[in-house]
Amino acid sequence: MGSRSCGDQELEDKQRTGQPLFVNGPIIVGAGPSGLAVSACLYEQGVPSLILERSDCIASLWQTKTYDRLKLHLPKQFCELPLLRFPQHFPKYPTKHQFVSYLESYASHFKIKPIFNQTVQRAEFDESCGLWRVRTREGLECRSRWLVVATGENAEPATPDLAGLERFQGRVVHTSGYKSGSEFRGERVLVVGCGNSGMEVSLDLCRHNATPHMVVRNTVHVLPREMLGFSTFGVAMALLKWLPLRFVDKILLLMANITLGNTDQLGLRRPKTGPLELKNATGKTPVLDVGALSQIKSGKIKVAEGVKKITKNGAKFMDGQEEEFDSIILATGYKSNVTSWLKGVDFFTKEGMPKTPFPNGWRGDDGLYTVGFTRRGILGTGCDAIKIARDIADQRRSSVVKDGNQDLHTSHIILLRKSR
Repeated sequence: MGSRSCGDQELEDKQRTGQPLFVNGPIIVGAGPSGLAVSACLYEQGVPSLILERSDCIASLWQTKTYDRLKLHLPKQFCELPLLRFPQHFPKYPTKHQFVSYLESYASHFKIKPIFNQTVQRAEFDESCGLWRVRTREGLECRSRWLVVATGENAEPATPDLAGLERFQGRVVHTSGYKSGSEFRGERVLVVGCGNSGMEVSLDLCRHNATPHMVVRNTVHVLPREMLGFSTFGVAMALLKWLPLRFVDKILLLMANITLGNTDQLGLRRPKTGPLELKNATGKTPVLDVGALSQIKSGKIKVAEGVKKITKNGAKFMDGQEEEFDSIILATGYKSNVTSWLKGVDFFTKEGMPKTPFPNGWRGDDGLYTVGFTRRGILGTGCDAIKIARDIADQRRSSVVKDGNQDLHTSHIILLRKSR
């Protein structure tokens, strides 16, 4: 059975006439891994759901805004969504295409059918009827007791405020629009940002005979992806079961210094706070090296200090040096967009993150839930998705007992009725 009982024609009719869609389950905004995880967990609990997705596919960030060479940074067992494992034949670090394939199989397995090309413009709680009213730019209005914000912390590209960027005569692209270094062959490229994306893009540029200059604006932890043949992340998770976090950080940094050497000498200064402690406090993820560091050591990737200003033909740096560049790539990450469309709630900060920290930031008031905002990747997403599904299922079961309506416990179907 599908995730909704109305056909395309009925949906179009409701958009045209302005009639609201009443959903006997939560409305989920976003069909990325977070939205899929919640929908699947709800399905397992016998609770229907309706996903609204602004693009024309699931996991649009992964499908349309990632570079070709991308692989999961963590072993696949740490990147599985709840209730369904990766195929056994997938490698330890699946490619982005394999991950997308897994997500498509996941949606199929749990009969998840989002409504695509629906950009939520406004969502607010209507106290007069006790329902969430969700309106899309395309004219659809949905109402439900529950709203799940699954747009996550990576909804929109984050662009830095670089003085003079508008005067640069070459090409400027965010990593969301970067596919391959083949497009930059033979060019001198300024890469702004030294996180995992900045490092991998610089490495990719190197392999296509471009000359990347990577701007290091802040301190950064670089760790080997593996230690003694084991995933660094897996080693950390195992040690945390027995040892205090700060002691685990010391072990990781000792092993990193042995494996990678002193990164400060390469212009990659480490923060004073350990990598795991920093991740928990700020959400800043350590870089897991997949080969970029060796290219930095060889001089093929140049490390540059902060940019003072962008010039017509290049950039002037904080140390007074000036270089010419053909292109600029902004490896400056993503940001939440929830505050632009979710109205009347005081649950999120101005940056669009839950004010209540993990592990308690998944539930707000009046049936509001969030998933994908933990700064802990897919593991955090799975944890919150399970909690959300159980909480909503418990509420529906209480309603079933109170109302004596056993029919609400059927499958993953959205039941619709006309507005009175």
